[in-house]
Amino acid sequence: MSLFFRRDFPGATADQLIPPRPPQRAGAAVVTNDTALRHSAVWACLRLRANLVSTMPVDVYRKVNGIQVEVPTPPVLVTPGGERVGIHEWMYSSQFDLDRAGNAFGLITAKDGLGLPARIELQPLSEVSVRMRKGVLKYRICGVDYDPSEVWHEKQYTVAGLLVGLSPVAYAAWSIGEYLSIQQFALDWFGNGAVPSAHLKNTAKTITPNQATEIKQTFKAAVQGRDLFVTGMDWDYDMIQAEQAGADWIDAKRFSIGDVARFFDCPSDLIDAAVSGSSVTYANMTQRNLQFLITSLGPAVARRENALSSLTSRPRFVKLNTNALLRMDPQARAQMFATQITSRQLAPSEARALEDRPPFTEDQLAEFDRLFGKGTQPQPTTATPQTGGPSS
Repeated sequence: MSLFFRRDFPGATADQLIPPRPPQRAGAAVVTNDTALRHSAVWACLRLRANLVSTMPVDVYRKVNGIQVEVPTPPVLVTPGGERVGIHEWMYSSQFDLDRAGNAFGLITAKDGLGLPARIELQPLSEVSVRMRKGVLKYRICGVDYDPSEVWHEKQYTVAGLLVGLSPVAYAAWSIGEYLSIQQFALDWFGNGAVPSAHLKNTAKTITPNQATEIKQTFKAAVQGRDLFVTGMDWDYDMIQAEQAGADWIDAKRFSIGDVARFFDCPSDLIDAAVSGSSVTYANMTQRNLQFLITSLGPAVARRENALSSLTSRPRFVKLNTNALLRMDPQARAQMFATQITSRQLAPSEARALEDRPPFTEDQLAEFDRLFGKGTQPQPTTATPQTGGPSS
């Protein structure tokens, strides 16, 4: 995604807000939105966040006399990309782009009778550029210029004065590049027969510089060509850096996973990365999911709700149902329902609906009466009159 801006105030430039790509050196890994996905932590963070957000039910409401009432969902929030692209796929793709590049773009190819978008076809980030020239904002997609009214542009990680969201991949390029460089070096080492620095020593005689050069060339030619290297009993070969290099690679890759997870606002333990000094068990999993929702995913959900609400006519608004992320174990869920029913916060029929069960039938109610006796309604408490002496 190309970004070009003209700033009208001193002291701030686009270059200060959008980090430049790290200088490329020979053999260094090139970090882009696509190559970054080779980093397992990047893939895991993007996948987890997109999976959760895209599977949250999209509900539309409006306020009637101060009460939130659910209304029918418009087609654009059912099949936003047309018949072949439903809301789950559309939400996954757009959230994936938002989390890695800070922006998601789509072409508005149809509108409804109210002039609101009826179909939004998401576009690849690599084909989109945003330009501000002489105060006029333009989008260029696949070589064609479009007016802002024709483009769906959703942003994340915004800063004042910048018309696009900041890209986590761009800011994490050094951390991701380090990991990819280690991977590439390891592949070259094992795939191409390369060896680390070593010590080849003759224990029987002194080798002249010319002899050393000739022996080194012969040895390297044999090893790189996967040929046999024949020696007598007077040669010692020590791979003096192999063991230490392997340990350094493992440490660097392990550190990189946690470092990248912080850039993508995803706790390391949720992407199966080892975290020193922490222990997440089945007993506290619900609390862990709640913490993740509040501190990491909640702000992204709120931003998406605001953006999707603009696709509906006011005063309607969109809510993403986050209850799926906070599912409890059966025992805790049953206790929660029992407490809410006893405290008159929830009716039994509502609890059964939340469990996807039909209302009780008359036969079921009669069976409950036979087993447990007819329920009695609580009687109102009356104050006991006080008795006192005769009044004077």
